[in-house]
Amino acid sequence: MKELTNQIVIENVLMGKMRGKVVYQSSFSAFVADQLLYVKPYDLPTGKGYQRPVDIKRCKDFSKYLSLGEDSLFTPILINAESNWEFNHYDRLRPNFGRLICKSKGSLMDGQHRQGGILEYVRETNADIAIPFLAFHYLDQDHEIMLFDTINTKAKGIGTSLNKYLRRDSDEISWIATELIIRKESPFYDIGSVIGKRTNGRHITLQNLYRTLHLLTSDSKLSSFSKEEKLNLAMSYYNGIKERCSEEWNDYKGYRITHIVCLDALSIAGNDVLSKSFTKTSKQIDFDKVLKRINNLTLVDWSVNGPLKYLKGASGSKSLASELTEFIMR
Repeated sequence: MKELTNQIVIENVLMGKMRGKVVYQSSFSAFVADQLLYVKPYDLPTGKGYQRPVDIKRCKDFSKYLSLGEDSLFTPILINAESNWEFNHYDRLRPNFGRLICKSKGSLMDGQHRQGGILEYVRETNADIAIPFLAFHYLDQDHEIMLFDTINTKAKGIGTSLNKYLRRDSDEISWIATELIIRKESPFYDIGSVIGKRTNGRHITLQNLYRTLHLLTSDSKLSSFSKEEKLNLAMSYYNGIKERCSEEWNDYKGYRITHIVCLDALSIAGNDVLSKSFTKTSKQIDFDKVLKRINNLTLVDWSVNGPLKYLKGASGSKSLASELTEFIMR
């Protein structure tokens, strides 16, 4: 239903233009949003619908995100007012600043999961939230569908690697992974990519390192270590491997040792080695013992056409890790 029982007034609205289209910017309360907006489902009888069903989990996840308080910022929702919202300026000196008189509901083009999450949060907390919006005064139905399609198919996310980089100050493993790529003394300095784009020579992404570091440091004995100590452990462990298998490490095309499936296997095996080299009295890792044990890795055939040729995926990493653990713990 597009009709409103009573007109709704939105104050402090800024009117402008975007590519020749009149637009309005302001915010309204979650209570107003619940009354003022509607969506056009993909199976609308007119054939002009386009919205997918709401994913309840995404709404709940957004509601949980809002519980972070002042840190939970979010982008404006996008609306087509369908020429049913009338703008009145406050005075002639400020012709672009005034109020909107909404005579009918607006079509929510982008942001239904944000709105759903906000309404969920409001119901749970009895709080209210101001929802920022950008509304087009009028888009015909075909243009509205085209814009929705552009937003949801042409826009590209930042990617998991860059996401980990942006979270490096708040997430310990993200910080360690970033340091392993940007420090010149790291074995990943010349072969790692922060932004997640693989290029010639840089075949390990920050996301790859993030996952493999979780495999390396997940042992409970390491939980009390600081992030700097974990970084030093990781740096020493992987550098130890690189020093012993330098030819294999530096030749991605000829050997598989730095291929992700093998790198994950080395991390799983490394977790076991570090755990068994933990000294209870000092509560530290006996790294001399670790380095002696990984000497055996020089005997592994890492060539791309060797026994590891068809190794793939998480199951391949686990299988290889089991063999490597037995091998280096001899």
